Amino acid sequence: MDYDPAVLDKAFRPASFEDWQDAAMKAAKINSIDALHSNVEGLDIAPLLQRATGQLPIAMSQPNWLAFQRVDDPDVSRAAAQAKTDAEGGADGLALVFEGANNAFGRGLPASKDALFAVLDGIDLERTALRIDAHPAIRNSAEWLVQFIQIKKLNPRKLRLAAGIDTASIFASTGRLSMSFEALRASLPQSLTGFFASGLPGVLLEADARPIHNAGGTAAQELGFALSVAVGHLRMAEEARQPAGHIAPSIGFALTADHDFALTIAKLRAVRLLWNRVLESCGAKLASPAKLHAESARRMMSMFDPETNLLRNSIALAAAAFGGADSILVLPHTIANGLPDPSARRISAMIQMVARDECHFGRVADVTSGSGAIEALTDKLCEAGWKEFQHIEKADGPLAALNSGIIQKNVAEARANRQTRQSKIIGVNTYQLKSEREAFVLEYPPVANIFPAKVSCEPLAIWSVDEIGKDQ
Repeated sequence: MDYDPAVLDKAFRPASFEDWQDAAMKAAKINSIDALHSNVEGLDIAPLLQRATGQLPIAMSQPNWLAFQRVDDPDVSRAAAQAKTDAEGGADGLALVFEGANNAFGRGLPASKDALFAVLDGIDLERTALRIDAHPAIRNSAEWLVQFIQIKKLNPRKLRLAAGIDTASIFASTGRLSMSFEALRASLPQSLTGFFASGLPGVLLEADARPIHNAGGTAAQELGFALSVAVGHLRMAEEARQPAGHIAPSIGFALTADHDFALTIAKLRAVRLLWNRVLESCGAKLASPAKLHAESARRMMSMFDPETNLLRNSIALAAAAFGGADSILVLPHTIANGLPDPSARRISAMIQMVARDECHFGRVADVTSGSGAIEALTDKLCEAGWKEFQHIEKADGPLAALNSGIIQKNVAEARANRQTRQSKIIGVNTYQLKSEREAFVLEYPPVANIFPAKVSCEPLAIWSVDEIGKDQ
């Protein structure tokens, strides 16, 4: 059969940006492309954007990421078995979640030296990365970890560690501090000097914004909080006579990844750009990209029809991978129902293994670089996140802003918007199950979760998608 070249040229000619706009308006049956503009957390999102040009990819520690599993069972012997199973089952790292951690969700390991030693005994830390999530006894935990390393005669240079010291996230999630702000400012620089002298490698200080996200805050609020916490670390390091360029590699970030795919990618990209801007203003040059840990969002986990959380986890994982997270932890899909059983834990690990090792999600650094939509959203988040950072700094930093209730008020407003928004959440307010299926979770010993308080504030409570539409 013969083809007319002129007909083919007309049928397959390159489409202009105006052609795409016309096609979109025709499909939506509208007269103006402006009608397709959307608003996400106060950010105006254009429906169509041209490819971004002239921008370099953001520096990231790619290829691939470290896949973490959480160890959070209050039953120490069972937690030790968890750790061994995960380390032997493909996890690159273990995240020790002690009681009082912002991501313990009312459970967690007992905050004791014995519990830490029991969980790590038998784990090859030269092959398995380790992080300790921020909790009220985090400074003690870091000291116990140093003791464990010394007792086992491990070579610190062969270890990959993150001890997430972050007083602000602890204050945000528990509403309690065991010492006054003045005592904290006086003691932490001295502790830092001791930790640096011990040769503890990896991330020592963390800017953990997960409490903001899981309480219903916006991505910009999460970025502003993280940035303010990190700047606070720089200030305290300066008091300990540690220059910004020296301390910066020891500061890490912990953010949340959820099922808003584009927003999560842009948020992770934005935190790197914002941190680079801070360091430039301090006259410091970061020798290597910021260390970024991402955890799937607790607030997107529904206790109704929990299998739908598997899909949300998969989307969040992909967004975290494409956004360039250095390490990722996927919460088990039944975590809203209680302490996950071994089956749910294994699924959360295997999601990462398949995405990384079979689907190769992490092979390309900054894979969305040049995308008009992602670049524009990243820029908007940088601007909005910087404004949130400035608000917190005007309040004298995150601790003071929490103490005065400024952060809680802003997060509460964002949470209220979510709760009344007409969002469709499968299994919650759309396509609900006619009869609930049992979610298999484990029983566990009581957790006191009572911590001494010299200073207190209103804690940021966990919010979830299960609350959407309740007041309608």
